Amino acid sequence: MGDADELASSGADPGGSVTDGGASSLVVNAGDGRVPRWFWRVAVSVMVAVALFQFGRYVFTRLSGLLLLVVVSLFLSFAVEPAVDKLEDRGWKRSVATLMCFLLVFVGTGIFLFVMGGLVVDQVTELVNRAPDYLDNGTGWINDTFSTELTTDTITEQIESYQSDLTGLAQNVGGRVLSVTGQVVGLIFQAFTVALFAYYMTSQGPKLRRTVCSVLPERNQRTVLLLWELAIQKTGGWLYSRLLLAVLASGIAWVAFALMGLPSPLALALWLGLISQFIPAIGTYLAGALPLLVALVNNPISAVYVIIFIAVYQQIENYLLSPKITSQTMDLHPAVAFGSAIAGGTLLGPLGAIMALPAAGVVQAFVSTILQRHEVVDSRLLSLEADESPSGQSAFRAAVRQAVRRSSGAGAGAGAGAGAGAGDVAPGDAHETPTER
Repeated sequence: MGDADELASSGADPGGSVTDGGASSLVVNAGDGRVPRWFWRVAVSVMVAVALFQFGRYVFTRLSGLLLLVVVSLFLSFAVEPAVDKLEDRGWKRSVATLMCFLLVFVGTGIFLFVMGGLVVDQVTELVNRAPDYLDNGTGWINDTFSTELTTDTITEQIESYQSDLTGLAQNVGGRVLSVTGQVVGLIFQAFTVALFAYYMTSQGPKLRRTVCSVLPERNQRTVLLLWELAIQKTGGWLYSRLLLAVLASGIAWVAFALMGLPSPLALALWLGLISQFIPAIGTYLAGALPLLVALVNNPISAVYVIIFIAVYQQIENYLLSPKITSQTMDLHPAVAFGSAIAGGTLLGPLGAIMALPAAGVVQAFVSTILQRHEVVDSRLLSLEADESPSGQSAFRAAVRQAVRRSSGAGAGAGAGAGAGAGDVAPGDAHETPTER
């Protein structure tokens, strides 16, 4: 009787089946072997989730190239927007100001490519014209160094003996030239796509931000606008500081290379200035490699002067020019900048390495703005040198903190006075930031 009472109280059937009063919906019916209904719901849910995941993965993989172009366009719009805002403040129509800024970008890029193309053509032509002299000098050096009796005729005969191999190599090179041509055409198409997206993101910037904020709560709107403002300030500041340093480096290098007697000093100076400033970590070495190579081809003594000039100017830039120009734009620790460049290059290649620096600046500024700072304890492990002591926050960071406090106070006041007619004001109009001009 005790066992029967326990079975009855627990909702179980003495015959082995499960009644509806207990856990009948969680276990298989032992009497008829039926599968409970919840099993099919879970199975269908899992299959739908897996199908949606696979579909999303497929779509993301197929559209990854387009998404990358959109991200690049967004960063370009961040960089151009400060100049567009200045022109708009002077009375320009926003669409016209945006078009003018992008025309300047295209003209500058075209001038750089034209000058560099002329440099390549001149150097290849000179290399071909001086090839016999290089062959004679190389043969003499080999004979003097290794006590051989080589002649230019012997080397010419050896080259002719490999004529069939050279013909096959030329055919392979021709095929690769066609492949490279196709890649160049694709790159030009991508550049125009980025320019088109960036133009609309910049010219329609306020409308785009208003659309984004219209689907967010008021508190999240402030966060989004703060992030947007930081992105514009940091990306634009980074770009303009890099451009200014590139102009200074190019101008000084132009004069130096002309005095050294290097061919195409303007092209070499533009290469040195732009590559050294816009490619992080290894940009200086890549920028100095081309002038050094040209100097070695034309006059080996000039190569020594090139090395000395690059080393001296790099120190002047690092300790005199760069701190004054970038102190209010990109306050990144060198280790953070180097790590960000490596991470960006790993994810998106050279373009990611370039975009990683302003992205890291935005993240650092946002985190340092929302975090609350505290006084540190007195410890030997925390002692700093005199030139490393904290001198306070930058003017931009102080302004951002003040804006955050002001917006938080406004939000609290708005919440307290919601019954006083605050609901009659649209969220996008009540809290307009400098980005919403």
